[in-house]
Amino acid sequence: MATYRDEGVILKTVKLGEADRIITIFTKMHGKVRAVAKGVRRTRSRFGARLEPFMRADVLIAQGRSLDVISQAVSIATYADPICADYDAYMNAGVIVESVDKIVSAEREPSGDQYVLLVSALASMANHRHDPKATGESYVMRALALAGWSPRLDSCVVCGRRENLAYFSVRMGGMMCSADRTPDARAVDDQAISQLNGLVAGDWRLLDAHMLTPKVDELVEEWGEYYLERPIRSLRLLDSNV
Repeated sequence: MATYRDEGVILKTVKLGEADRIITIFTKMHGKVRAVAKGVRRTRSRFGARLEPFMRADVLIAQGRSLDVISQAVSIATYADPICADYDAYMNAGVIVESVDKIVSAEREPSGDQYVLLVSALASMANHRHDPKATGESYVMRALALAGWSPRLDSCVVCGRRENLAYFSVRMGGMMCSADRTPDARAVDDQAISQLNGLVAGDWRLLDAHMLTPKVDELVEEWGEYYLERPIRSLRLLDSNV
């Protein structure tokens, strides 16, 4: 049976039978992979906690007919421990792993840029470098931008003008001027525009200065749902609790 080694981040797990789990891993070189971890739910499992969500591990995987099988797993970074110890970090890390699972929909399609962004976001969350919600929402916008869905924030999406930009349309793809705004466009103020720019650019000097406004939270949720064509449920749950 052919094997391959890679490093990856555990996105989610699903129970299989009495003692096994199907592990979804976003790997550095092989993209998203689903593989069985046999006996992982037993008390004396040789995998321990190395195959839990948010963990980054070096894995040896044997190729199977329907599902691959994880033969070995060695921890690289235990992001899960500090994330799970903090409720806000845990909830927003859930936004991150759910988002990448939806953005990278096809299996075995490598995406090095997405992998680097994912690792950076989880490391930041685990080390409490910034506000957890800002970290999660910035990840959503940056990951979608890498996938080709980046909002235009410096000029009107219709006429290209850079002045009188007071509206934002998710459907149209960004900012709109007063003359060309569509009925679905939302009025946004300078702070919301600035924070949206900060989220897309990962400008932490700007984002650390003030909490995200409720309007920005709503726009990030709508942006993700519109371009993924399905909701990011973890983000919707967070916004419903505000």
